[in-house]
Amino acid sequence: MPIFGQVVKLINLQFKFIVNMRLYKHIFFDLDHTLWDFDRNAKSTLAELFTEFELHVTVTPQFEDFYKQYIYHNEILWDRYQKGFISADELKWKRMWRTLLDFKVGNEPLSKNLSQRFLEILPTKKEVFPHAIEILTYLKNKNYSLHLITNGFEKTQWTKLRNSGMDHFFTHVITSEASNSLKPKKEIFDYALNTANALLHESIMIGDNLDADIQGAINAGMDCIFVNHINVTENPLRPTYIVTHLEQLEKIF
Repeated sequence: MPIFGQVVKLINLQFKFIVNMRLYKHIFFDLDHTLWDFDRNAKSTLAELFTEFELHVTVTPQFEDFYKQYIYHNEILWDRYQKGFISADELKWKRMWRTLLDFKVGNEPLSKNLSQRFLEILPTKKEVFPHAIEILTYLKNKNYSLHLITNGFEKTQWTKLRNSGMDHFFTHVITSEASNSLKPKKEIFDYALNTANALLHESIMIGDNLDADIQGAINAGMDCIFVNHINVTENPLRPTYIVTHLEQLEKIF
């Protein structure tokens, strides 16, 4: 082989080796809507509350209507909470309060009782997204350090992890309460990196929320993977990778 050809072949082999090198050591996951199926677990919890509090008598005979309005208000208020417009306590009971108001029930004590029971029952639910346990096992077996960055509440998130059998996968669980910050703020990512003793270029964020997870990672200068479970078509951001199913993460790591 001519010398030039040998040099080109060597360069190609070196390039291939560099490309295939594992760049990441620390993988930070979001929990709700990424690994833990919030919507299915919330629906199951609300169905129990609907029966326990006889809401079919006092609020609406149709559970699906109640559930639809709760999810609607929960999404709006979570967004406001993540942007710092309302407190965690306001979020917890006002999503119930607003739901009841849609059915012309202005009962604040009932809203707060429903909220308390919701937060007691919800973390006991175990539904996770397809391939969630398998991908965590796969990554753990490849010696990645796995962590969580979540805007959820400390006690609630730990209970979810234990009941769904995912707690043993994660070295650190960084919550908004512990870090005194919220995604997408850069500070919570800085706190997570410091807690995990991880370098930025060795770390990547995986989440379903464009505003909190993806914009947050971009704010921190961290690579990120958008888990597009619901097939969002409009995405103004540029995540490092996009997957539509957790199993596809095996092609990245």
